Amino acid sequence: QVQFVESGGGLVQSGGSLRLSCAASGFPFSSYYMSWIRQAPGKGPEWVSAIHTGGSMTRYADSVKDRFTISRDNAKNTLYLQMNSLKPEDTALYYCARPRWIGTWATIPGDHDHWGQGTQVTVSS
Repeated sequence: QVQFVESGGGLVQSGGSLRLSCAASGFPFSSYYMSWIRQAPGKGPEWVSAIHTGGSMTRYADSVKDRFTISRDNAKNTLYLQMNSLKPEDTALYYCARPRWIGTWATIPGDHDHWGQGTQVTVSS
């Protein structure tokens, strides 16, 4: 059974930092590209970032480029998102998510078939 447990969210002031973690289980984690997706109140889900299986290649939404860094530790089956220079518009529920197809990028929320329960990030101005 595929499971994700996200942690690391919280309340932070504008300009602050947070590091999200996502512990994965129930599938061959190192064989899948992985993503972070967020959903702000009253809005649809927004893809944030994705990482290659080995961690050497990454992609980011323009809204977070140069502020967020995605990484992974395949030995620990864990995905990370380091978020710096946070802005109020980054306030959202953040999910780690697995693409529907093994070994491929996914940058559309609908192309992910398993999501975690989410961790809340709130940035105050």
